[in-house]
Amino acid sequence: MKRWKGVSNNMIAPLTTLHKQYKDRMRRKSMLVLLTQMILLVGFIAIWEWSSKARIVDPLIFSSPSKIANHLYTSLLDGSILPHIGITVAETIAGFLLGTLLGTLIAALLWWFPFVARVFDPFLVVLNSMPKVALGPLLIVGLGPGFGSIVAITLLVTVIITTINIYNRFRETEEGLLKVATIFGATRFQTFYYVILPAAFPVIISTLKVNVGLAWIGVIVGEFLVARVGLGYLIIYGFQVFNFTLVLSTLVVIAFVATFMYQAVSFLERKVTSGWKDR
Repeated sequence: MKRWKGVSNNMIAPLTTLHKQYKDRMRRKSMLVLLTQMILLVGFIAIWEWSSKARIVDPLIFSSPSKIANHLYTSLLDGSILPHIGITVAETIAGFLLGTLLGTLIAALLWWFPFVARVFDPFLVVLNSMPKVALGPLLIVGLGPGFGSIVAITLLVTVIITTINIYNRFRETEEGLLKVATIFGATRFQTFYYVILPAAFPVIISTLKVNVGLAWIGVIVGEFLVARVGLGYLIIYGFQVFNFTLVLSTLVVIAFVATFMYQAVSFLERKVTSGWKDR
């Protein structure tokens, strides 16, 4: 036993060293990528600031990083921008969550009832090809201006693409896995829960990431049409009064918050995926 234990340790030690070297290489590569990204970002900001000061670009239209930073600092300090951020983030999260959940539920129902899927397939194709934001005015008239209509516009943007992506993945589950489940006497619910859903999990997570951007598109377009508060409203107002520093400041805020949401979804992906694999 001792001899086998010694051999085992001799085999494990080089593997541990190789694994540590691999992790060090990956860490250095990640740091290099982050450093390159920071250099590009700082360089872009510096060139933008210099171009604005030298009037190579029109400072009235393109403003400058220093003006944008000053505007953001002032609006955060006096709290004037916080209500706009709050309402837009609330609308985006509501549309994002409802769109993903509803789309996944519809995809599950279509898989569960093949006849219904065949009936509604051409309607899904038409709805997917239709510019959903064009229906915004109808929703505003029907639901009234406000939170509900903006979330409804966001749902239009997110639900159809979620349904199509996830349903297609449900249908493309490996046939061999389904046959094994059938041989072992799995019910339709057990087949869905233990075979179909785990196989589609990567697509569901990638759809979450896509829906972050789609939800922002739906909310901002909805606020363009009807809102009197929100980041989309600030963009429209800035254009109307030719305050392009306000417009660009709002875009910076949107980029920051959208990035934070995307990173939150990525964090959720790592946590949930590892937990699902451990089951």
